[in-house]
Amino acid sequence: MAKVSPLMVLPPLIFAGLAGLFYVGMFREDPDSLPSTRIGQPAPAVTEVALPGFAAITPADLAADEVTVVNFWASWCPPCRAEHPILLQMQEQGVHLIGVNFKDDEANATKYLTDEGNPFDAVAFDPQGRTAIEWGVTAPPETFILDGEGTVLYRFAGPLVGSDYEQRFLPELQKAQAK
Repeated sequence: MAKVSPLMVLPPLIFAGLAGLFYVGMFREDPDSLPSTRIGQPAPAVTEVALPGFAAITPADLAADEVTVVNFWASWCPPCRAEHPILLQMQEQGVHLIGVNFKDDEANATKYLTDEGNPFDAVAFDPQGRTAIEWGVTAPPETFILDGEGTVLYRFAGPLVGSDYEQRFLPELQKAQAK
């Protein structure tokens, strides 16, 4: 009888283990959610300069005595473009919106807001993604809801569109505004 080397058994075992982990991961309650360590914490400062031609973000913008929505976006990001009409709608409804432009080309970002409309009260330009790292952003778009004191209440990863916006984000925004 031929002897089986332990090294020959190892790759199939590793493969089976990884396949099992992926299988279990597919059935999590919300596979798109990652826990945010920022919930319940003061919002990190936004120290990046303003996107040229737009208002800079100040500490008062993040603790504005009203609910504030902070949106990380990029002109090169298709999901960010998809959610843009919702952001414009939120602006029309009087929501205090702050934008952080993420790893973008300055000219492209400026042109995008000029052409498509600027929903933001202030816009920071974060070309290296340093502010995004401080906030725990993994990829744009990501949106945060802050209370009037600047505490992070909620984080939404992905575009604010369709049923995700209506069933997940909007109720959290309304809950924050009701306080």
